[in-house]
Amino acid sequence: MPYYSDELIEEVRSANDIVDVISGYVHLQKKGSTHFGLCPFHNEKTPSFSVSQNKQMYYCFGCGAGGNVITFLMQYENDTFQEAMEELAQRAGIELPKQELSQSVRQEADKRTKLLEINKAAAKYFYAQLRMEQGKRGMEYFVKRGLSAETLKKFGLGYSNKFSDDLYKYLRQQGYKDEILKDSGLISMDELRGGHDKFWNRVMFPIMDVNSRVIGFGGRVMGEGEPKYLNSPETMVFNKSQNLYGLNLAKISRKPYILLCEGYMDVIALHQAGFDNAVASLGTAFTPGHANLLKRYTKEVYCTFDSDSAGRKAALRAIPILKEAGITTKIVRMSPYKDPDELIKAKGAQEYQRRIEKAQNSFLFEIEVMEQEYNLKDPEGKTAFYHALAQKLLEFEEEMERNNYIEAVAEKYQMGFENLRKLVAYQGTRAGIPRENKPLKSGIQEKKKKGDGMRQSQKLMLTWLIEDPRLFEVVESCLGPEDFTEELYQQAAKLVFEQHKEGKLNPAGIISKFAEEEQQREIAGLFHTRLEEVTAPADKEKALRETIIRLKENSISYRSKHLEPSDMEGLQKLVADKKNMQKLYRMDFGKISRQQ
Repeated sequence: MPYYSDELIEEVRSANDIVDVISGYVHLQKKGSTHFGLCPFHNEKTPSFSVSQNKQMYYCFGCGAGGNVITFLMQYENDTFQEAMEELAQRAGIELPKQELSQSVRQEADKRTKLLEINKAAAKYFYAQLRMEQGKRGMEYFVKRGLSAETLKKFGLGYSNKFSDDLYKYLRQQGYKDEILKDSGLISMDELRGGHDKFWNRVMFPIMDVNSRVIGFGGRVMGEGEPKYLNSPETMVFNKSQNLYGLNLAKISRKPYILLCEGYMDVIALHQAGFDNAVASLGTAFTPGHANLLKRYTKEVYCTFDSDSAGRKAALRAIPILKEAGITTKIVRMSPYKDPDELIKAKGAQEYQRRIEKAQNSFLFEIEVMEQEYNLKDPEGKTAFYHALAQKLLEFEEEMERNNYIEAVAEKYQMGFENLRKLVAYQGTRAGIPRENKPLKSGIQEKKKKGDGMRQSQKLMLTWLIEDPRLFEVVESCLGPEDFTEELYQQAAKLVFEQHKEGKLNPAGIISKFAEEEQQREIAGLFHTRLEEVTAPADKEKALRETIIRLKENSISYRSKHLEPSDMEGLQKLVADKKNMQKLYRMDFGKISRQQ
């Protein structure tokens, strides 16, 4: 990938006004100094997506998506950084430098391009075969499954001939050599048979990445034969645990959740029925890679697996993986039907929509499955089940969330809230977990909430500094970047203070300093803290005083705990800051706030 200097990145970014670019994708209306529209990254009815011309940033107060004009293209178009830079540079008439690649890097890039070309050629070949006389059997299968001509085209469905070297001969005629064909996952090579097709006598499902490039295939055998379903092996362009079938289409759905299925036909049937947010894993178990991929496009997943034991096991595997990724999970029940395709054929799309609306909480689903392992008619079995329930409820570390689930489970099994709560506390004590997190008599909140409040104060201060640089007159004499104790916030604060010294605050440029998408989103959030939620009903002067004092006290406490005994300079600074706290308490913060 070409190297772009910070200066060039900033030149390209600043040459593309963010309001002009985003208004090409989102209808924006100006309210005060900010433009608002419906967020393109989640489904909403009331506009919470803000675009600031002054900051040259966007931020959604609903889902937290945020960044500058470069990150917008990366998130909306799913562009790489290089692709976004190229598009914006072209838009602004800026020529980007072309860097000479090393021979090995160039060869690898060329090979990837060739493999994608081969997959595309194969997809076209299979697509054509389905519509010829030799593809009659495959077409009959798809028609029998109720697929329309439009759906066949939408998914590029095809057929591999019953002769096992047709594709090989075709690709050779297109000029591709054995050396590259054997790495494509489509052709096998051996001394006796030479080159022959991996797929033959199968209906074919092209697998596409999020950019709609064909990266592999799935094939279902026609008639008898093993395996029934065959997938491309992993290649340079195909990684099963990093791609999902149908995601290239589901990512542009306006629905706020994604339907996770077991197989290709479920995805296709759901899309045909109007559920254009369905995806499936690629012949492999659901992985953390899949969850992280989904997290880029949604915060909520509905598992719509088969109703048999294999489907239940698949759901039980996926639930903790999705939870670990921070995705809310629900279970769509298929019973008495086998899968979504069968349910929709029998009862129609409206019934499936009702199943979605009645989808089960994933934790309660896990409890329901666990219940089947115990004999609840036997007192001993019932007691064992209740203890297992209590142990399971300890998964919720946050007390309020745990109590909500205790209430739901107690109601479901008619146990009584207090009885179950005590049993959970007992199990927690046995496991070395405190039974309850009672509030301290001093009124100080629990550590987690206190930490959340301190992070909010640091975010608030950074937003204030960006929106009103006059505050630096007061703040610089009290606070420095080292007083922001969250690592990412401190990095952002250093850049903000440096920019102020240079005479130009540029929050959109700060975002470009961070490579990870999650970091870019969080940095955008640092400069978009909603002041009214934090300051009301106090006036600006009181809020400014309290925030500065809170940050300084926290900074002193943090540095005291983490100071190395040999750090004499740090110790002297700490002592000086402690002495200056009395001066800080008496300081007049009204000068700046009265000017606002």
